[in-house]
Formats: sequence, structure tokens, C-alpha cells
Amino acid sequence: MKTRTTITTAATALALALPGAGLAETTLKVSHFLPSVHGIHQDFIVPWTEAVTECTGGEVQFEISPAGTQLGNVARQQEQVMAGVVDIAHGLHGIPRGRFPRSSLIDMPFLTDDAGAATYALWELLPDALAEEYEGLKVLALHAHNGGLVHTQGTKVETMEDLEGLRIRTPSPAISNMLEYLGAAPQGLPPGEVYENLQREVIDGTVFPWDPVASFGLNEVLDYHLEAGVYTVSFFFVMNERSYAALSPEAQSCIDENSGDNLVPKFADWWDKWDAPGREGAVEAGHEITTLSDEERARWRETLAPMIEAYLAEVEAAGVENAREIYEMMQEKIAEYEAANG
Repeated sequence: MKTRTTITTAATALALALPGAGLAETTLKVSHFLPSVHGIHQDFIVPWTEAVTECTGGEVQFEISPAGTQLGNVARQQEQVMAGVVDIAHGLHGIPRGRFPRSSLIDMPFLTDDAGAATYALWELLPDALAEEYEGLKVLALHAHNGGLVHTQGTKVETMEDLEGLRIRTPSPAISNMLEYLGAAPQGLPPGEVYENLQREVIDGTVFPWDPVASFGLNEVLDYHLEAGVYTVSFFFVMNERSYAALSPEAQSCIDENSGDNLVPKFADWWDKWDAPGREGAVEAGHEITTLSDEERARWRETLAPMIEAYLAEVEAAGVENAREIYEMMQEKIAEYEAANG
């Protein structure tokens, strides 16, 4: 017979088996901000928890709180895991603003449109350039999505001029600055609030990769899609260090074996898979999908060059003195990845 013990970081004692009983079970709380239909939930987080549970022989169990639950707020993932309200959290580096200024440099326009390249750069730079942003946390993975698009309702966007004055939902400070330089009016909104605000015509569009278009049902309230691929957005998957320390050595090994170098390389293929339904749904709905032309891309690149300089200066002024060095290291790691992967 097993004794079930629910442990969170609010608890200070290790789960111990009762005298004469079998091994105690530890239940870890996991939170994230995406709906349970999303690939991050179905292909990544649920299978990850199942693999750890199997590896521990049932010693470690999990309770998952996705979007729509009390613990599923995108703006609270970092603070929840730091405070021990949850043991493990998956969140966006850019929400709320300023928590991860070093890691968020990967969001800068024209660094890459490849989830694999951005993910590789983040993971390679974690030990030295990014580590101080994760004090008190065990980093299980860092990753980023494929190049983002401009999705709009009612107005087709092909050029900067088309963006002028449009209210576009933004996911991070770097993308907000990008949109402003391109003439749009960025609107900070959690992903789960985009549908309602499009439906009510509070916003004119959003920047997203293809995957949230499907998981949030946005093809119902969109008309046009510009495959721009000028930016990416990054995510963290982290565990409270106290929660990790409270586990048995065997359970810690199971966490390690299913995380880090054994988890990070999976994201490139996952994002390709997750993006597909969004694009397929737009085609089925008869939406117009346009690719940013080479000429227009060159114009965007020229327009955004001052924005990149200004943003780096802003991050430096906020206390990240080596922001440019980190940015350059990201460029180098992305180039390294692209050379190795054709």
C-alpha cells in the first residue's frame, strides 16, 4: 500500500514513507498558460510528466494547471514558481516585461525565423550569459517558436504602409518596439485574450506564429496572414530549486534524464508540427496568405536597424551592461546552428 503525499515548495519537509508502508508519492504542481488542446500541453508537458512518473516508478506524480485555471495566467508563471505556489512552470520570457532581459534578446527582429536555431542559441548561452536570470530556479528547458506572422482582420498587410495605425497585439517588449517602428500601435495582451478583442474589434490583428491561430480558434476572427518571419518569441520551462532539492536522488535523476539536453532538441520538430494546423485552417477558411516580398523585407530591415540599436541601449541602461555582447553571441550561435543543419 502506498501513502500519497502532496508536496509543493510551500512545504519544507521531504515526503517520507510511513513506518511499515511503501514509498511515499510526491505530487508536483505544473502550470502553463496555453489551452489543453495546444501541442505544448499534449506533446510536451503531459508526456514529460508521464515519462518522469514512469521513470520514478510512481514516486513522483503531477497536477497540471493549463490556461483557464487559477494557475494558468501567463503573467504569473515566473512569480508562481519562484514563490513555490507551483513547482514547475512554463511561461513567456516577455510577459511581464523586464523579468528576463537577457533571454528576451532572442526576440529581436531578423535574428532568426527558425525555432530550432533560436532554441539552440538560448540553451547554449544559458550557462554563462543567461544564468543569473534564473537564480532560485532549475532550468529544465528554454525554447522559441518559429518565425512569427502578422495576422489581421479586415485589412490586408503587405507593406509598412499597410501597418500604419493598426492596433496589433504584441507578445514582448522587443516586438512592441518593432511594431512601433513599422507604424503599428502595439497592444499588450495575453494570448488567451486575443480572440475576444479581435471579435469586439478592439484590435485589428496580432503577431503570432501559426500554432496559436489553431489552438485559440483565431481563424474564425481573422482574414489575412502575412508570412513575415521577422521575429521569434522565447519561453522558459523551469522548476523551483527547493522543490527539486526535496526529491529523492532517484527522482532528481529522472527529472534530469527527461530535461535539458534530452528535451531541448525536440522543440524544432514540435513547432513545425504545431504550426501546421493553423495554416491549414486558414487555407480551408479561404483566407488570403501573403509572403513578405524580398524588397519589402529589405525595407523592414533598414527601418528596424535603429530600433535594434535603441533597444540594445535600453537594455544596457536597465542594467544588462553586456547586452550587445549577448546579442552578438546569439547571432553566432544561430549561424552555427544553421551551418550544421543546412
